[in-house]
Amino acid sequence: MGVLALLWGSGFLWIKLALDHGLSPAQITIARCALGTAVLFLLARAAGQRLPRSRATWGHLVVAALFCNAVPFALFAVGEQTVDSGVAGVLNATTPLWSLLIGVLLGTDRGLRPLRLTGLLLGFAGTVLIFAPWHRSGLLTWGALALLAAAASYAVAFAYMARKLTSGQAPLAYSAAQLLMATAWTTLSVPVAGPVSADLTALGAVTALGILGTGVTFYLNYRLIADEGPVAASTVGYLLPVVSVALGALVLDERVGSRVLTGMVIVLTGIALTHLGARGTARPAPTRPQPKSEPHYAP
Repeated sequence: MGVLALLWGSGFLWIKLALDHGLSPAQITIARCALGTAVLFLLARAAGQRLPRSRATWGHLVVAALFCNAVPFALFAVGEQTVDSGVAGVLNATTPLWSLLIGVLLGTDRGLRPLRLTGLLLGFAGTVLIFAPWHRSGLLTWGALALLAAAASYAVAFAYMARKLTSGQAPLAYSAAQLLMATAWTTLSVPVAGPVSADLTALGAVTALGILGTGVTFYLNYRLIADEGPVAASTVGYLLPVVSVALGALVLDERVGSRVLTGMVIVLTGIALTHLGARGTARPAPTRPQPKSEPHYAP
């Protein structure tokens, strides 16, 4: 769990380093999708898993790849052009709040009891505190809004995937297929990606982002779900903003103010309350759940 949190949380640092050393947002997005696809193909082959053959499944994967990979990956790269990597990790943590809100609006999540409602309102209050639109030094910028939109895009993807991609068969192969479709989506941006003028730091950062932060992390998450169950695996999400803020401060000398840190604590508290409220309405889970295809929460 610690390694998984470190690899996922470091994704924001790799994006920032790649941007600062010459790569464009489009180039970063294309490279991480392609590298992540290669890693997952190798892992799927080693596990004896085959790609889906149904046309309907591939159609659903095209949609999932757009909202779960291509769009949020691009938005994170765009947002971090003007926003610190630590703050990007904090805003990424709002994904569960968006998921709950979308579930309520679609009528798929009817367990909005007082505890979960309190968590939802508290989480978004923390987000408003982070943005601080009433303050000159607030984060109400296009870059920050792009990061928030990326978190919302994940939530849209998860809602879609929960309805259309819940077979639980060959999760590594399905994820490889999804990232393959994401790579196809991102190659549409090649005409505006610009010439490659990156140094070795940028190339190393995007390689780490694609291989470790996009490919290997899925396998670790898959194993964690299989060994410890989905509830234990979901707790990694609480560590990601902590890791991103710590790495941003240690490596990039980023300074996160007390307002942002307070907002992060409020957001995480709100998420915790929504999870506690959900457990009160959920059916008992099996003691050893079978691994299934899980959403990818990486930045």
